[in-house]
Amino acid sequence: MIKIGVLISGSGSNLQAIIDAIEADTLDAQIVTVISNKADAYGLERAKAAGIRAVFLDPKDYPDSAAYNVAIRDELQDQGAQYVVMAGYMKLLGSEVLEAFPMRVLNLHPALLPSFPGAHGIEDALDYGVKVTGITVHFADEQFDRGPIIAQKAIEIAEGDTPDTLAERIHAAEHKLYPQVLQWIADDRLTVKGRRVVLRS
Repeated sequence: MIKIGVLISGSGSNLQAIIDAIEADTLDAQIVTVISNKADAYGLERAKAAGIRAVFLDPKDYPDSAAYNVAIRDELQDQGAQYVVMAGYMKLLGSEVLEAFPMRVLNLHPALLPSFPGAHGIEDALDYGVKVTGITVHFADEQFDRGPIIAQKAIEIAEGDTPDTLAERIHAAEHKLYPQVLQWIADDRLTVKGRRVVLRS
């Protein structure tokens, strides 16, 4: 079993998918804390409903981003987290956390990286006119959406797709892939070689 801390900023639908997978015994993990930088993030309510520790850390309470990231790191370490899962966490995570959890911080992005990084991956793919987009699970580093890629899933863009209709299919795929990747980690199936992440059978 792996112990994970989850970072959120919003509704927490991927958090819920992880909770559901744990409850269904398809993911051998325990969520030890859920941390949000937004007081009104609905994901905090999802955590509380599941009996999981839910913590709001207000960035305004800290003098700078480094101090804020130290607070996140301390909460994760105090609760015994082994891995950090960013699930719609909309801030750049600093070295204070990344160095405490080397190659143990995961992020999910709604596009096929390295294409369309940043906060608007779904809209950017539509605007560019690509016919295929998708999702990426990767290890995080100190730049947005750049760390080694663990897994990807391609999703075709249909004629007439809008950001909302495409997002619905993207989120459905995320809710399957993220728990699956976490189970690979629980099974100790991943090896990182430079930028390549190898999945052992």
